[in-house]
Formats: sequence, structure tokens, C-alpha cells
Amino acid sequence: MTLDRRILIASGLALTAGPSVARARSLPPAPGDMVLGAATAPVQFVVYASASCNHCAHWWTTEQPQIRKAFIDTGKVRLVFREFLTPPNEFAAAGFLLARRVPGKYFEVLTTVFQKQAAIFESGRLWEGLLAIGQQYGLTEAQFTAAMNDTKALDGVNTRFRRAIGEDQVQVTPTFFVNGAPYEGEADVAALSKIFALAAKG
Repeated sequence: MTLDRRILIASGLALTAGPSVARARSLPPAPGDMVLGAATAPVQFVVYASASCNHCAHWWTTEQPQIRKAFIDTGKVRLVFREFLTPPNEFAAAGFLLARRVPGKYFEVLTTVFQKQAAIFESGRLWEGLLAIGQQYGLTEAQFTAAMNDTKALDGVNTRFRRAIGEDQVQVTPTFFVNGAPYEGEADVAALSKIFALAAKG
């Protein structure tokens, strides 16, 4: 399962094993954060996910919409999305490069990547699958190719990936933090509603 050779890949990065328990500490803003919700929300919900992770795709397309409606759009929770790479790393990186290339539509593009991830993997045509998504959001093939070969943007993805491993000790996806503390329980709306309520109380 490979992308066209024209794409710059991040697969040279190895996942570094970190401590088994992440530190519970505040998570200050980091370069490259993508955010949904009000800055004044009492609860910060950090989500580390990979565009190539099927568990992330399932959570994002099933649970995240309910969480967004109940908590993010109502000003109770601020979601901070942080990019992570999982095999195939090149697809994950390409998905993020694409999402960042469409102005003002990062989360819309990311959602579409997650929705179509399984079908793209099944087809084995990763480049073509992502190209079709890019075209759906108005990119020409030339613009899509330019996005895939943007070395500065790819460096940013890789830098964020290394920081996730080194600073926040992320090893798997999806990984969640609520007000700086790692959360490892059920991540459905019912379970998270209880955690958010506790976090809001401080």
C-alpha cells in the first residue's frame, strides 16, 4: 500500500517508545494546533489522532459529532486537535497536508479523509483517493501535487509528530487529554460528559 512516488513521505520517522504512563500536566498551546470551540471554555480536550488510524476514523465520525454538538458548539469544551503519524505514515502525513492546504476547511477535509479512509485503503489507490478529496474541495491536480510536495509543511507535520512523542509521550491513537490530564477510559459521549463535568469543576 503506497502513495505515488511524487509524494514526500514521513515514513522515515520511527515511533519512539516512551514511558507507559503519560504525565498529568497542563498542555500549553503548541505550534500547529487546530482548534474547535471557544477559547473561554472551561475544559480543554486535546485529541491526538492520525489520518491513517482506523480507530481514529471511527471515533471522529461517530463520537466526535455528538461531542461537538453537546459541548464544543455550546462553549463548554474547547477541542485541540494534534496530528500524529501511524502506518502508513505517508498517508497520514498526506492527509494532514491536504487538510491544511484547503483554506478554512481543515476539519471538513479531515472528516472527509476519515469517512473515506477505509474505501481508499481497500482500493490501494492512496494518491488517487486523496486527490479526489482535494478536488472535492476545489483543488486542481496541480495544486494537490504542490501540497503533497510542500517540504516546509511536511517538516511541520514531522516536527509535531516528534513533539507528541517527546513532550506529551503519545504512543498510540487516538490519545486524549482533558485539562492536561491523560484520559484512557471509554471515549463515547456518555463517558466523556462525566469527565468534562468533573474537569469543569476544577
